Parts: sequence; C-alpha cells; structure tokens
Amino acid sequence: MTFVHLHNHTQYSLLDGACRVDKMIAMAKEYGMPAVAMTDHGNMFGTIDFYTRAKKEGIKPIIGIETYIVNGELDDPESKRDVRHHLVLLAKSLKGYKNLIKLSSYAYLDGFYYKPRISKSLLQKYSEDIICLSACLKGEIPQLLLKGKENEAKTAVEFFKETFPDRFYLEIQDHGIDEERIVQPMIIKLAEETNTPLVVTNDCHYLKKEDADAHDVLLCIQTGKSLSDTNRMKYNTNQLYFKTEEEMRKLFPQHEEAYANTLKIADEIDCELDYNDFLFPHIDHPPEFTDHSEYLKHLCYTSAKTRYPEITEEIKQRIDYELSVIHKMGYEAYFLIVKDFIDAARRMDVPVGPGRGSAVGSIVSYLLGITQIEPLKYGLFFERFLNPDRIGMPDIDIDFCAEGRSKIIDYVIEKYGRESVAQIITFGTLGAKSVIKDVARVLDLPASVANEITKLIPSTPKITLDKALKQSKEFAAKMAEDDMKASILTYSLVLEGLVRQIGIHAAGVVIGPSDLSNYVPLASNNQKNGELSVLVQYEGRWLDDLKMLKMDFLGLKTLTLIKKTVDLIKKSQGIDVDIDNADITDQKSYELLSNGQTDGIFQFESDGMKKYLCALKPNVFEDLIAMVALYRPGPMQFIDSFINRKHGREPITFAHPLTENALRETYGVTVYQEQVMQIAREMGGLSGAEADTLRKAISKKKLKTMEMLKVKFVEGSSQNGVAPHIIEKIWSDWLDFANYAFNKSHAAAYAYVSFQTAYLKAHYPVEFMAALLSLEQDPTKITNFIDECKSMGIEVLPPNINTSDSEFEVQSSKICSYRNCSGLCLRHSNRK
Repeated sequence: MTFVHLHNHTQYSLLDGACRVDKMIAMAKEYGMPAVAMTDHGNMFGTIDFYTRAKKEGIKPIIGIETYIVNGELDDPESKRDVRHHLVLLAKSLKGYKNLIKLSSYAYLDGFYYKPRISKSLLQKYSEDIICLSACLKGEIPQLLLKGKENEAKTAVEFFKETFPDRFYLEIQDHGIDEERIVQPMIIKLAEETNTPLVVTNDCHYLKKEDADAHDVLLCIQTGKSLSDTNRMKYNTNQLYFKTEEEMRKLFPQHEEAYANTLKIADEIDCELDYNDFLFPHIDHPPEFTDHSEYLKHLCYTSAKTRYPEITEEIKQRIDYELSVIHKMGYEAYFLIVKDFIDAARRMDVPVGPGRGSAVGSIVSYLLGITQIEPLKYGLFFERFLNPDRIGMPDIDIDFCAEGRSKIIDYVIEKYGRESVAQIITFGTLGAKSVIKDVARVLDLPASVANEITKLIPSTPKITLDKALKQSKEFAAKMAEDDMKASILTYSLVLEGLVRQIGIHAAGVVIGPSDLSNYVPLASNNQKNGELSVLVQYEGRWLDDLKMLKMDFLGLKTLTLIKKTVDLIKKSQGIDVDIDNADITDQKSYELLSNGQTDGIFQFESDGMKKYLCALKPNVFEDLIAMVALYRPGPMQFIDSFINRKHGREPITFAHPLTENALRETYGVTVYQEQVMQIAREMGGLSGAEADTLRKAISKKKLKTMEMLKVKFVEGSSQNGVAPHIIEKIWSDWLDFANYAFNKSHAAAYAYVSFQTAYLKAHYPVEFMAALLSLEQDPTKITNFIDECKSMGIEVLPPNINTSDSEFEVQSSKICSYRNCSGLCLRHSNRK
C-alpha cells in the first residue's frame, strides 16, 4: 500500500504555490512515499532545486509542469482568444525532460500572452517520453464535461491518448468543491467508455490543512487585494494540502486502480539528468595546432616572452602546473573563450578591468591578458581559483567600462548566435520584513503600523522570523500584543521564503554550445524600456552544477572615468597615457593618498578611509592591497594595529618563524585567505589543493573536513618543529579569521584600479576632475567636486556658449561646461 503525489505546486508557482520544496520533500519522506512530483504553473524554475534535494533525501524526483494549453496555433492572433486549459506533463526519461524544456521554452518565447502557453501541435511534436495527466477542474476535459459537451470531451481524450500512447491518465480529485462533485462521476464514466486509466491526485498548493488561510492571504498578495474584499480570487476549499496516503484513500475507496496508478507512474519514471559534460560554446583554434591544449600553451609561452624579461624556472613551473590542471579539468576552451571577448573589447576600445576575484591568482589568466596583475610578485595562489582536488566550473568575472559593457554582450551574441546566449533569472522572495508588510496590507493594517513592526526585526543578513523572535524580545512582544498581530505572524511564518517575483541577474550571461533550449528551459521578461529579455529559467547557482558557461559581465563606472580622463589628456595636452602600465612606485600618487585627497579615487573615497590613509601613509602597493581588504566590517578592527606596526609604534610579532614569510608584508597581521593557505603549506606541509580545501572548509565551517585536514596540519607542523601550543593557537586564530578573511587576488586587482585613479589625479588633476564631473549626475556631488577643484587650485569657469562643450572640458588648464548644472559652475567660480 502506497501513494505518490503527482500534482504539486511549490514556491515556484509564483504567489500561488506555498509548498516549499525542501519541506514538501521532507513531508513525502515522513509519509513513506517513494517519490514526489513537482508540477508548477507554466514553468520549470525550481527543477534543479527540487531534483537535487529529492535525490539527497532518497526520494525519486518526478519532474513535471502544469502547462497552459490552447487549441489554436501560437502564431495565430486568434489563439489569444482561446481558453487556456491546464495540463499536467511529467518527464518519464531524460528525453522526456528535454521535451519538457522545449515546451516550456516555446511557451515563453513564442506563446506568452498573460501566461506561457503551448499549442496542441507543439505538444504532439514534443510528446515523446512524457506522461500526461488531464489536470484539475481547469483542464480541457473537465471543462467540456461541465458544459455538457461529452462528445467533444471524448474527442479530446482520443487526441491525448494518440499523442501519449499508454501514457495518458484522467485525473480524479476531490477537494470538496461543488463542480468537482458534478464532474467526478462523468470523468469516471468517460474513463470506462474510452478505456483510459484513472489516477488520483490532490491539487497541492500548501503543505498542511491549517495553511489554507495563509494561502488565501498569498492569493491576495498576488492579486493586490485585501482579505476583506468579497470580490476577490479565492479557492473555496481548505483541502489543497499535501495529504497522507490514509487521507487520500478516503476520497475514492472504490477505485483502487487509481491509487495503484500513482505508484505505476512513479515506477515507470527513470529520469536521470545528464549534465556530465561541459557545455562550452564552440571556439576554433588555428589549424597549425592539434587541439585547444596545444594552442593555449603556445599563447602562454609567447606572451611570457614579452611579459617577463626572463622566463625563470619558477615562472615555467607555474605555467606548466596551471596548464596541467586546466587540461586535467578540460577547461582550455573556457580560457580561450574568455580571452576572445576580452581581446574583442580592447579592439573596440572598451576598457577592461585588471581582474576581479580569484582568477587574478592565475598566471595563465595573466599571460592571456584576462587579468593584469602578475600573481607571483604578489604571492597569489592558483588553487584559490582552480583547486585540482575539487573539479568545478571556473569563475572569471570581468569588469568592463560601464558605457561599453553592452558592446561586449552584443559581440558575444553575434559570435555565438542569439539562440545560444541568454541572461539569468533571479527570484525575489518574501523576506522576514517584506512578508510582514505584505500580510499586514492584505489584512488592512496601516503601513505605519507595519513599519513599526518591521523596525523591530534585526537588520542582519539572512534574518528569518524565527531568528527575529529569538533575537528581539521587542519583536516577539509586539507580535503577541493582539489577535491581529498574532495572525500576521502566523500567516507570515507560512509564507516567508516563497518566491514573490522574478528578475534578471544584473551581470550574468549564459553562453551555450548551440540553441540553449536544447539544454535548459528559457523564459522571457519585459524590461522597463519595453525590450524583451531571454532568460535561463534556472538560477545562476545551479548553472555551475549543470556545467553551463556562465559569465558575469560587470559594468564598472571607474573604468569609464579612467578612459575619459585619458581621452581628455590626449585632447588637451596631446599626451598618450599608458595607464595600464602606470609606474606602481610613483611617489606622487602615494603622497596624494597619504594626504587623504581621495575624492573620486576608487575604493578610497569615504571619510573613514581618508582618515586611515592619512595615518597609514602608504608608500608601497602592498599597503593599498591591505587597505582594500581591511576596510570592511570585521577586519576594520585590525587597521590601527596594522598602521602602528608599519610605523614602529607596535612590535611586529609572528606566532612562529615559519609564518613570517606569509605575514611579513602585512606586518604580522593576518589579512588574506591566501596567507592561511601559505602557512598551511609552508608550516603544515599541505599541498596547494589541500590548503585551499582547508581555506574553504574554515570559511564554510565544514567541521568534518576541517578536522581531517587539522590532523595533517598538526602532523606537518610538528615535523617542522612547531610546539603543540603554537599549532593550536594558530588554528584557533584561523577559526576567528574565517569571519573576516578576504581574497587577496581580488584586493590586489581593485587596489590597482585605485592606484590608477590616484595616478591620474596626482599627475593630471584638471583632466581627472573634468572627467569626474562629466560622469556625475548627482548635483550635490557635483557641488562637492567643484569645491574639491577649488581646494586643488583648479579654476572652474562659468559656461560660455561659444567655447563650452556638453560635458566638462579642459581649456587652458581650466574646467568649463555647458550643462544644466551651469548655475553651480557660475556660483562656485564667483566665490571669493
């Protein structure tokens, strides 16, 4: 005796489904059900989330969708008048899953009209290895029967049976709804007359019976109505919950076969997702090279001859090591693809940042021109980027000039094809504060009262209502004040975490080897400017697991500032400034930073940073790297010690001489994750891969992995003559350090952008300030920058219609503009 739920709406049925995926799977497991289905309205948003969690819990995941289907063709304008009927589709195999992907993609890209729709002809084309259920009351067959159109209902049954031979079932449901009681015997009779198997389902929209009222509130959030509105959308039942087998068997006790068919369907399903191979787009290599590997090696060593005065043994070993890891992981194509669009950006005169993230630690990235920071010089580790012991998709995020970013996306689309490139979906959820506000509105509570409540919820990351009740006595007391607030809390606890709306990842782009709908479902989303964006239906966090190529193309305004400054210098002085090769030892730049003259300087503009820079008096690039890493909540507490040690006001100490090599540049203060890795290698004898695994385990608090590596670290340190109490002290410090550790590779790249802006401001102040003013849209900031010009002795002229440009320009070492802010210019220029 067993039963499987085949018709369930999770949080991905936006503002309708309240079955949280994790909780639904846990409940299926608790009820002893061997499998469970996910059939969200019109989309596959949660498929990988659902599949992964179910597999982990030992429950068979049944991937499905409750699609919207029309009788007309999608390209026929008249089809927009067709009634959208519901239809449940379940993937029987990997082929069936891929057909669901196609259907869902077409529904959005070709069939979207209020809802994503498919046609019957499309269903016929992609029906292989899909099991079809006739759906709820809103299915075509129940609707025809309710209208007395028995013959048309039979015709519809025959169509679905022909489309899904031996894979079509008539659903019977009983939620206590009047229309269901009318149509149930008609469906059962139709099944007998057409020899069509029955299957019992519950149209699950929430998990527990007591959640029905909360779900009613959710529908009000969806429709913008209040609970007191008698003319609103409402399900007239409290039976749409995830019932036990015993509860389900009370509904149709005379139809045992309809229950057995739930298990039969579950047993027939054998859908193992196959994302074993990397789904990189195709990229060519010159014919004289046998493969990508040989070509990549050629590019690296050719570049090394120009990047280095001499290719030392250390450099050669690092290049060969990185190439071997890249080859082992099969990532050659990835690096060539990234190099290609970065080269294209430079050809189009779109500035590219020196790098960001852990990719800056790769010498291959440096030699290919993907990054501009030499990793050996600054002690950056490749394993922080690619760990040979942990195969996962590489992650190279790129900063482009904000004004030129769209050109790069256009280039990628043109090169690989529109159908192979898409943006990435995001999901906005009902958080602790937002769900309280939404529920309060539905219950007609004034916004001012809702704000009083939410102000009592701690503003800490990942705060939940449960945590807030424990952390804030005031919040707990407020929610217990009266029945209204207690109801708000009750409903909010059920709805918290559900998906409220979809959005578009600000920078993420997916590039596939061919039409993306061969691999992942696609959706569409209207932008504010009326443009239609194509999105991958899966969140970015799942795309790495699917081995899809995901790139973050970020727009960095500072790169636009640098380019504009360089252009102004060329225009006003005729000088070509090679800012990518600025003298990193330039003392004039460090003097500017030491004096706190950092308005407009990347990362260093805040008053707090100015104060610390004045105290630090940075005179080497490593100081700037450290300040980028330290000036954040958490590590900020160590800045004073860092400054005092630099200037000899505090002794520089090391826990053991074997830590000095790693900590010398930061005066004995542990600042970077890479320093932990270096000590683990040099003192504890861990490999580079093990050191990175340890770093990640400490940051993620993976206790089992930490304990395993601690044994090796202790053994290695002991063999190197380190006393047990020192080993334990270092280990203990690392556990605290995990709360504020920073990636040195990223800090180094961003410190370089900071230095570039300081260099330009120090040597070309008029052009720098003119560029800064031109890019600023905030009148208050423009006022501040004009004050800064005055303090620097730069004259800002009143606008002159004969000589002024549309932006701030440099004329005879002075700044002038003809903009809406001209009154500001005039007012400031007349100040005495």
